[in-house]
Amino acid sequence: MYMLLYALFNVVLILFIVFFFLRTQKDMPKNWKEFVIEFKMQAGGTQALIEDTFLRYKNKVDLIQRPNKIAVMTGGNRGIGVYTLEKLLKCSMTVMLGVRNPEASRKSIEKALGTELTKDKVFYEKCDTGDMKSVREFAKKVQEKFSAIHLLINNAGVMFTPYNLTADGFESQMAINHMGHFLLTHLLMPQLIAGSNDNDGKNVRIVNVSSCVHKKCDINYDDFDCQKFYYPADAYNKSKLAQVLFTKHLQVLLSQSGLKIQTNSLHPGVVDTELFANSSTDYIPWFRTLLFKTPEEGSRTVIYASISPKIEGKGGVYLSNCTIMPPNSLANDPQECKKLFDHCCKLLNIENFGSLN
Repeated sequence: MYMLLYALFNVVLILFIVFFFLRTQKDMPKNWKEFVIEFKMQAGGTQALIEDTFLRYKNKVDLIQRPNKIAVMTGGNRGIGVYTLEKLLKCSMTVMLGVRNPEASRKSIEKALGTELTKDKVFYEKCDTGDMKSVREFAKKVQEKFSAIHLLINNAGVMFTPYNLTADGFESQMAINHMGHFLLTHLLMPQLIAGSNDNDGKNVRIVNVSSCVHKKCDINYDDFDCQKFYYPADAYNKSKLAQVLFTKHLQVLLSQSGLKIQTNSLHPGVVDTELFANSSTDYIPWFRTLLFKTPEEGSRTVIYASISPKIEGKGGVYLSNCTIMPPNSLANDPQECKKLFDHCCKLLNIENFGSLN
């Protein structure tokens, strides 16, 4: 039954892709390579939609009280981030947000959640994860305010954006979704280690928000910044795969160091947020409303990865619908994970990641 539904979904999806590319100003894939990438991504999304439907009953998380614990999260002012923030506050945590516009974020969050919940519990600092200078400045702000942190959620992201190289020379989706978070994790490792010493015997956690589409690609190290070939979906997929490979190798280093820190990656679900503004679904909003998760539902796996005792000590695993799921097969190859990790260290001039290796 599952395979039949999957096949039918793919047929319908292909028709939708063709119809809406023709009816809108979106660029059709220009060659076979782009079409294959588009089809694989849409097929992966379709499979994820089916999984979201069949595993809906598992997409639940208990909010466990974590008073006097500090969380740092990038993004958080929109989409699943707002609901993730709300749940962290309901767990009695203090949260520092790294956002592009701190004042605008403060106003929108207070409007959404109310000042009673956020007062003296949420702190806002500027952080553009696509700008490594901004990431360094944000990390310094965190370090100045908190000597120890207990949770780092690498959440900020963009999807399907036009080609652009950042000031640091990175393709923008890879920079924002992965490289900035890679650097931030490195910089905050001393505070994470300090947090592991006063975390009530529990592991400090590093949570990397990835996507189901990370399963539909690999990493091209000969064109890491997509200067030879760029297709928005392909670049997005690669940035999310990088987060999963990073998670796997970082857990190896953490375990070898004997630290009470674990890291996990996750797919929040196919969620109806403004990230899809640059996708064909922007022209069929009823499709998203009918089939996609709400942002609140999408926040549940993020919180599950952040606090659930059910995965305590299970670092390195990939989650979806509050369930351990298989990642891209590359993530099961330690050499592939290390290759990505070492490549990023070289690009960011990191000689000793978090003083772990």
